Amino acid sequence: MTVRFLLLATVASTSLAVPVAYAQEQTAPVADEAVEAAPTTTNAIIVTARRRAERAQDVPLAIAVLDSKTLESSGTFNVGRLTQLQPSVQFYSSNPRNSAANIRGLGAPFGLTNDGIEQGVGIYVDQVYYARSASSTFDFLDVDQIEILRGPQGTLYGKNTTAGAINITSRKPSFTPEGRAELTVGNLGLVQGKASISGPLIEDKLAVRLGTSVTKRKGSIYNVTSRQDINDQDNVGFKAQFLLRATDSLNLTLSGDYSRQRPNGYGQYYARVGTTQRALNRQYEQLAAASGNYSPPSFDPFDRVTDLDAGIEAKQDFGGVSLLAEWDLGPGTLTSVSAWRKWKWGPQNDRDYIGLPITTVSQNPSQQEQWSQELRYASSGKNKIDYVVGLYAFHQTVDTEGLQVQGPLASRWLLSGANANRPEILNGLRSENDIGLKNTSLAAFGQLTWRITDALRVQPGIRLNYDKKNGKYISTVFDGAGRPVPATGGTTENGLQRGVLSPLNYSPKFSDWNLSYDFTASYDVARDVLAYATYARSFKSGGINLSGIPLDTAGNPITAVETVKPEKVNHFELGLKTQFLDRRATFNLAAFWTEVKDYQATVTNSQVGVIRGYLANADKIRVRGVEADFNFRPSDRLTLYVNGAFTDHEYVKFPDAPCPPERSGGATTLPVDANGNIIGTPTAPGVPSTAANPSVSAPFCDVSGQWLPGISKWAFAYGAEYNIPTKLLGEQGEAYLAFDGSYRSKFSSNPSRSIYNDISGYSLANFRLGFRTDGKWDVSAWVRNAFDEKYFELLQNQSGSTGLVVGQPADPRTYGVTLRASF
Repeated sequence: MTVRFLLLATVASTSLAVPVAYAQEQTAPVADEAVEAAPTTTNAIIVTARRRAERAQDVPLAIAVLDSKTLESSGTFNVGRLTQLQPSVQFYSSNPRNSAANIRGLGAPFGLTNDGIEQGVGIYVDQVYYARSASSTFDFLDVDQIEILRGPQGTLYGKNTTAGAINITSRKPSFTPEGRAELTVGNLGLVQGKASISGPLIEDKLAVRLGTSVTKRKGSIYNVTSRQDINDQDNVGFKAQFLLRATDSLNLTLSGDYSRQRPNGYGQYYARVGTTQRALNRQYEQLAAASGNYSPPSFDPFDRVTDLDAGIEAKQDFGGVSLLAEWDLGPGTLTSVSAWRKWKWGPQNDRDYIGLPITTVSQNPSQQEQWSQELRYASSGKNKIDYVVGLYAFHQTVDTEGLQVQGPLASRWLLSGANANRPEILNGLRSENDIGLKNTSLAAFGQLTWRITDALRVQPGIRLNYDKKNGKYISTVFDGAGRPVPATGGTTENGLQRGVLSPLNYSPKFSDWNLSYDFTASYDVARDVLAYATYARSFKSGGINLSGIPLDTAGNPITAVETVKPEKVNHFELGLKTQFLDRRATFNLAAFWTEVKDYQATVTNSQVGVIRGYLANADKIRVRGVEADFNFRPSDRLTLYVNGAFTDHEYVKFPDAPCPPERSGGATTLPVDANGNIIGTPTAPGVPSTAANPSVSAPFCDVSGQWLPGISKWAFAYGAEYNIPTKLLGEQGEAYLAFDGSYRSKFSSNPSRSIYNDISGYSLANFRLGFRTDGKWDVSAWVRNAFDEKYFELLQNQSGSTGLVVGQPADPRTYGVTLRASF
């Protein structure tokens, strides 16, 4: 069945992937022998996907490589913008903390971030693992190359890279003096500057590289309440590297970086209204009418105005220090990577998403520290066996002090019946949260490549992991008069208050061993034709719920959901990597089938007024599809690429999933008369409940066979660049015109697919026109989203089953001018 599907998908797919044309096809052909003799040559793409330097086309792995020129020219200055170049990459962010990078639709559950689980896509910068996705929202600083490894990478990149890895490499300190500078100005007040300088401090012994980046831009949304633009950019970053040639065989690189972000963001606001099964007078339109005839400043979200009345901030400070030691021992290299990193998060959110005092304060300031140590030995010689073995240790602490306060209209929106007209029940209700995590991970790993013949190779790999997580979640709740709300019992009002903000005190724990392994066979069909097949068994470690857990009917926490099981991944992949026309054309194809048991999903708390969800395991999901890449440089004047992916995805089995909004908000049981007969006929999904026709909303829904969130079935990226030799101001160079386009088909923006939360497909077009000289300077005018496509990055629902859908519109058309200089 698996093979038949892959073959059919291969024939059906016209998708082509990986825009590496700018890196790969601007180079002259190079013999394999030359790559082996000089692995740092610029005549081929050199990657370290298998923890050793080798030509990308020789790696039996679906890998995309983006060099610095591609990143700079396309305006890709952070991880989020990789999605417009790589169809298999998805990045969703309602704010930096609630960010997730997914590959092939897998990686992190869709919804609010829960600190108690790991990411499924490993993000590495200069071989250091970034444990929190938020810390990867930095502006790229002096980046040399990005490798995107698709599919499980659990052998060499850690137990949690069940979906893939993003491997970012910075430019290294140089013993030849050099410098780079870049300035960009554009609409929305955009000013972005980047600069780096490198050279020797002690000739042939000690070199340094210093870099900085500053980005400032007005927000694309105007808040009429605060009279400020929100979702703006205010980022500053610094990086320093020192390279010491301690001996002829030992290099030491000490790196330090710091980034600061101070935007007024991020806000989601009115997008549309749907109906739920809640009584009609408890749904958005009638609630808004009963709240002083409230209406948003615009019913068109692409007017880009809102009236959010709570504070909106997304402060971040993150940075760290690492020491990389590389010791050439002749037959192999011993590598040590020691690192410490810290991330501090200071947010403010409007969790009711409208300009009414329902939730007046919602913030979870957090700080994370991580320490890691990797020791790795890689042998790559002329014999028939290459191998990598290593040890890895990681420790992380996360501390969060959350605060949530309900306002004078909270009762009207979150309670029902006569209680909705009693603002004193919820007004001033306050939850103070003390949340902590200690996370320790240890691993031993190895991967071997055996060249059975000159053409046939097998590559087994294995990784043994131990994970231990200890957490705490203490939520202390006070009513409007400052009195503690008891965890159980108390007054009737206390019971209603617990339905919105629950006092909780629990200490979840998880520990487990797991074994990840993979096996790849590859065969050189011809000199530039490589075929491979891979099976991988991978794990993402179990987790603990650190966003609160639901209560039972007696008001006690349901401790059975304190932890979630590890994800267990079975992955199959077939690939073909080819080059032809004197290596001016590259065509690579990958077909994959991935099944995940105990998939870690974000589910909605079935208590109507509760604002946050929690984690649970879906029984089984499946993602399968085909990716391919084609890039072609027919002449020195023209470069072309086309990329894309077909991805089929579904919950194979998830019978107890959260219900979509159209199937929520009704009674938990139907009313009966004195004889036990049901009164009325239950209403259909999206039809409000009435006394004559009541509705019942199940606490869970079976979504087996439905779409997974966040994944487009079809995704493409395509582009071209044409240049003409010419002179400008007496300088010989080339004028160029370039285009980059992308398309994504419709996808679901809700953990359980909803008729209200699909995001329609959209296409983007970016253009640039410029002039550059060979290695000196480059000036260009550019426009992004040239046709001002109006689309949402994500949609979500207001709590309480009111039917309000809120969204985060993507950037409108932007344009500007960029000047780069090198010396």
